[in-house]
Amino acid sequence: MVFRAPLVGLWVGRWVGGAGRRRGLGAGWGRCVGDHRRPGVGDPPHRPLPGGACGRLTALASRTGDAGAVEGGLGAVARGQFGLLTWRQCLGAGMTERAIRWRLHSGRWVRLHPGVYLTEPGRRDWEVTAMAALLACGRGAALSHESAAFAWGLLRAPGPVVRAIVPAERNVETPAGVLVVRSRSADQRTHETAWPHRTTVEHTLLDLAQESSLDGAVGRLARAFQQFQTTERLVWQALATRPRQRHRALLLEALGPLDDGAESAAEVRFVRDVEGAHGLPVATRQSPTGQGGRRDNEYEEYTLVVEVDGRLGHEGWSGRRRDGRRDRQAARTGRLTVRVYWDEIVSTPCALAVEVAELLAARGWAGRPRPCRRRLCAVRRVP
Repeated sequence: MVFRAPLVGLWVGRWVGGAGRRRGLGAGWGRCVGDHRRPGVGDPPHRPLPGGACGRLTALASRTGDAGAVEGGLGAVARGQFGLLTWRQCLGAGMTERAIRWRLHSGRWVRLHPGVYLTEPGRRDWEVTAMAALLACGRGAALSHESAAFAWGLLRAPGPVVRAIVPAERNVETPAGVLVVRSRSADQRTHETAWPHRTTVEHTLLDLAQESSLDGAVGRLARAFQQFQTTERLVWQALATRPRQRHRALLLEALGPLDDGAESAAEVRFVRDVEGAHGLPVATRQSPTGQGGRRDNEYEEYTLVVEVDGRLGHEGWSGRRRDGRRDRQAARTGRLTVRVYWDEIVSTPCALAVEVAELLAARGWAGRPRPCRRRLCAVRRVP
């Protein structure tokens, strides 16, 4: 009996000192012990876990070889989700409900939405907010509209709320600060690999066009083409699946015919709505430049050339270089070259007619433009 007490004390000391970890209990064992201790100074108050919770963590440690593997696996998941985990993910990894509640009560985790937890308190960047919204919405959810546009780099600001799209067959309880749209085409409009999940660039642009002016829609499409984020053909294909799209006819016209050599719809509109409707002189169409090129509209008597850039993407870098060479060649022969764009021709043809008339007048035209049938025609305001 004299020697048994020290031996027992030594055995207990080794257990508390770390032998438990060597037996495979790891971090899970440490938390079980801590959960039963009286809170120390500065520690958040919490209710001790029942012995069964420790037993379950110990059993899990025995099965996996290390209870830390539970949190290790969840840590990898959280890192891939901007520090976020869900209730189902935690339970699926083997964590108990009481362990989840303890982390929330102790302040180690923060609840952002029902069943969605931030494991890095203090981190509240936009990616966290957006990812939390998707996790709260559940299966099939994807960022859309301004949120998707911000994620793609199409907009500089994400908007005041997170916007998401979910399959129409799902009934989602809308989380706070999230605007959810249900759609039968949610799966088809969601990009297959982008993370966080979001609608494709093409459908994102068309979603924004649904709620904006024609000028705004055309401007965003043009920038996306210039930045090589999408192509006219991909947008055209997406638009073909949306029969109720706002500005659909004009957007199809702006995209232009996809077969090379077709006449631009913008050129037809310029002749009809700008030149003809306002009584401007008739230009020579597609006049040859002498080096295989052509000028869209040449007012030979007034040495003025009006080029119509009718397609939003135009021709990319090579097209701009070709346009520049053509403009410089015209300048060497005394011709002034100006460029007009599809959105100007469609949205403000009267104001454009006033500008062209002023250019012609500066180069010798003695006539005056006439007002067209539009009630607010800009020509009526010309003194």
